[in-house]
Amino acid sequence: MPRVIAASLMALLVIALAGRVIAEDKTHEGTVVSAAESKLVMTDKAGKNEHTHMLDAATKVTLDGKAAKITDLHKGDLVKVTTGDGGKVSAVAATRAASK
Repeated sequence: MPRVIAASLMALLVIALAGRVIAEDKTHEGTVVSAAESKLVMTDKAGKNEHTHMLDAATKVTLDGKAAKITDLHKGDLVKVTTGDGGKVSAVAATRAASK
């Protein structure tokens, strides 16, 4: 009986940890190609693999640490995109080089 209880507790722990890993936010960084009202097109850090993120009104956007709109971002800005459940974009944090 103690083995059954221990095995059950271990199974519950594994399930709980697996759910936590799945639910964690994911981030990736790259460079802005274009930004429109509800769409961000970016590349990866190497400037390759262009891809698009769809945004909504709940997406938090910052530029140089200050609140911004997605349309404030310019081509070439460095960007870090955070996605949550189902790949939905929860945050876009951009920085701009001083020369821009």
